[in-house]
Amino acid sequence: MLNTLLVISNTPKGKALECVKLAIDVGYRHFDGALVYFNEHEVGQAIREKIADGSVRREDIFYCGKLWNTFHPPELVRPALERTLKALKLDYVDLYIVELPMAFKPGMEFYPKDENGKYIYHQTDLCATWEALEACKDAGLVRSLGVSNFNHRQLELLLNKPGLKHKPVSNQVECHPYFTQPKLLEYCRQNDIVIVGYCPIGSSRDASWVNVTSPPLLEDKLLVSIGKKYNKSSAQVALRFNVQRGVVVIPKSFSPERITHNFQIFDFSLTEEEMKGIEDLNKNIRFVELLMWSDHPEYPFHDEF
Repeated sequence: MLNTLLVISNTPKGKALECVKLAIDVGYRHFDGALVYFNEHEVGQAIREKIADGSVRREDIFYCGKLWNTFHPPELVRPALERTLKALKLDYVDLYIVELPMAFKPGMEFYPKDENGKYIYHQTDLCATWEALEACKDAGLVRSLGVSNFNHRQLELLLNKPGLKHKPVSNQVECHPYFTQPKLLEYCRQNDIVIVGYCPIGSSRDASWVNVTSPPLLEDKLLVSIGKKYNKSSAQVALRFNVQRGVVVIPKSFSPERITHNFQIFDFSLTEEEMKGIEDLNKNIRFVELLMWSDHPEYPFHDEF
């Protein structure tokens, strides 16, 4: 698992293809995708084209796919993974993660709602879902298994599962200078689980899913001042901060300039004093609260960590 990867979420048609090819040229090798991003066919095409032109080998690329909420029942897990593999036209993915610990009603709709517009949930059995994922790994369809947005209680549920064959290798969660996740980071370190940090430079201000009352991270005076010292941007400083503390960062970008910019964080290091100063910026502020699902029995953010 590489320190810096590119998130390829919902994109205009053709954009993911261009972004992934550019990113491979820049030096990215770790790509974060999902069935619900509706562009895995483009990501797969980009990867295959760069393999074909000799830029990379398949083993150089690390692709992370995700199991969506409507595919938690064990009998639906492998078919969901196979849909990803078919779209990518790859034989395996390097990492497959449970995107959220909350099951939704299975069916054609990814976001099922009743006639009143209320989300329809499904009984969640994370251990049963995990056993189905373990079978996918045993079948060679995925190299490693992980989770996303799991709190420590939900991680313990898996780690303490009787007959556990393959433990989660990673937990993808929000992580940035305003939300440093110290307790979850330490818990995961103790259990050899890598933290993969999304929103490492903050987030868009899309009110449909982002807490827009949170202060803009990249305008923080300390990040800006440290950036000036190294001739770097506040975004590069925020990325370097997490990389230096062992967090894999996944900046999302479709801009060629920013894709290149976000990768240029390996030619400087922050001092201990600077790292401590950035850690002290922690405000326990989530940009991504997912409050529309806060009534789900397995909503993960009610717990402290």
